[in-house]
Amino acid sequence: MRGDCLSAAGHPIVKTPNLDRLARDGARFARHYSQAAPCSPGRASLYTGLYQMNHRVVANGTPLDRRFDNIALAARRAGYAPALFGYTDQAIDPRQAAGPDDPRLSTYEEVLPGFASVDMPSGDFSPWIDWLNGLGHDAPSSSHAALVSEPSRPAEHSLSAYLAGRLIEWIGKQDRPWFAHLSQLRPHPPYAAAGRFAQMYPADDMPASIAPTDDPSHLHRGLMSAPGLAAPTDARAMRELKAQYFGMVSEADHQLGRVWAALKDAGQWDETFILVTADHGEQLGDHGLIQKAGFFEASYHIPCVTRDPRAGAARGAVIEAFTENVDVFPTLAEAMGLEVPAQCDGAALTPFLLGEAPRAWRAAAHWEFDWRAHAISGGAAVPEAWDRRLERRNLAVLRGKDAAYVQFGDGASLTFDLAADPTWRTQVTDPVAILPLAQAMLAWRAQHADRTLTGMLTKAGGIGRWPPMPEGWGKRR
Repeated sequence: MRGDCLSAAGHPIVKTPNLDRLARDGARFARHYSQAAPCSPGRASLYTGLYQMNHRVVANGTPLDRRFDNIALAARRAGYAPALFGYTDQAIDPRQAAGPDDPRLSTYEEVLPGFASVDMPSGDFSPWIDWLNGLGHDAPSSSHAALVSEPSRPAEHSLSAYLAGRLIEWIGKQDRPWFAHLSQLRPHPPYAAAGRFAQMYPADDMPASIAPTDDPSHLHRGLMSAPGLAAPTDARAMRELKAQYFGMVSEADHQLGRVWAALKDAGQWDETFILVTADHGEQLGDHGLIQKAGFFEASYHIPCVTRDPRAGAARGAVIEAFTENVDVFPTLAEAMGLEVPAQCDGAALTPFLLGEAPRAWRAAAHWEFDWRAHAISGGAAVPEAWDRRLERRNLAVLRGKDAAYVQFGDGASLTFDLAADPTWRTQVTDPVAILPLAQAMLAWRAQHADRTLTGMLTKAGGIGRWPPMPEGWGKRR
């Protein structure tokens, strides 16, 4: 879900009254970003607090290394039994497989370690389809076909409604503190909103998309020619696609409203920590693209709305600092009374939630995109292990207040002047202006190198963390 599709973020069209209400009762992070795309890489960062350069989930299907901590495992340490409603899109570490024929090696839609799947494990839509048939529908057995036909059924029978309903039922049965992850698929292709939401936004009212430049980069040109990523060239078709996407956003908001009501009815509203975010954004026709790929902001700018029930927590705060999905795990860890794991690249949002200024904070947002899977699926031969050609098919972005710097794995780069043109169509070519951004990118990578064991000293009985440096140590005089 794109960050600019929320009315809480000032969008003039899309209606999200329940997220708006949550924002008024909590905090909205206006400059919040996912760290990778598509789903599995983005979710790996969300769940582990790691940048892609460290967790190395580079495609839908890349295994998640079993050595990494994650949100669900942390929740178990805090005494919860974390429940999953929906999916996590994390492929198992092959070292945990029962053998080469283990069926889990044939799908990336496995459940993140630590979660107990309550419904729809491993991307299995059959419980929803069985539920539809039990309501008298003749639902297609194919999940894609069932989603495409959502406009023909009442919104109350949608996939999103089903998952929200299962969560609400589950909450009503809990007699102890709980931790739940409602992982809704929608909004997501296919672009077909459920029931009345399919007619909620007239296609003629849809805003225009940002056009691609006359001279797109090699990667941008390749994405615009990729099936499933190229935006419709017919203007009417593009407007209709947007109307369906906006309808899906409003339906997702409606289902969240049902959850809010259930929490209040159960007397749990003032005891429940709530965080709403997404795994990636949506191009929605901008720069000639749909779905999520490449380096443009639309694929990574996402919502983050949080309500901390503690007395004195922020109410109606709008945070303009750059925040990232790698901050979610640290935030939830602190909310559960745990120490933030040393592996995390992100930092807890707790100071913002308590109305305080953090001691230090990032000056830019960062994300990465790896397209080796597109090269392989396109028929290219997989290089030998020593060959680093695939490592060139990736990029990292530093998005600052006034400029964005894109560094490609092959050494090329792009810089965009966002102060003059926030649409990412005006490039900067002056080396004097580019150098500080390139240096900031290099410093970012250096400061977030893998530190699995770097915090341990094997002497004097073992020191778990390096001692803090004296105030002012290392600063230039």
